[in-house]
Amino acid sequence: MHCITQGLSTILRSRHLLRLAFGEGKAEALAGAVEGPVSASNPGSAVQLHPHVTVLVDEAAASRLRNIDYYRHAYDHKPAWQRL
Repeated sequence: MHCITQGLSTILRSRHLLRLAFGEGKAEALAGAVEGPVSASNPGSAVQLHPHVTVLVDEAAASRLRNIDYYRHAYDHKPAWQRL
């Protein structure tokens, strides 16, 4: 019913990006944005250019990530100064 849009340049100027994805319907887009090449055909991939991004997803949305074991390991062993 409602939609809020923002340009990529505005998003990339933020101090910290928080990307949320839930459900299997988001799995392909999430994998492309996080692991695919940065391209105009997948505007969400521009988050790869940002220096501070936190990605929070459920198992269904993460189901197509090729490097899921690495992401879990990195999260489980992150330093204490990284809050998220």
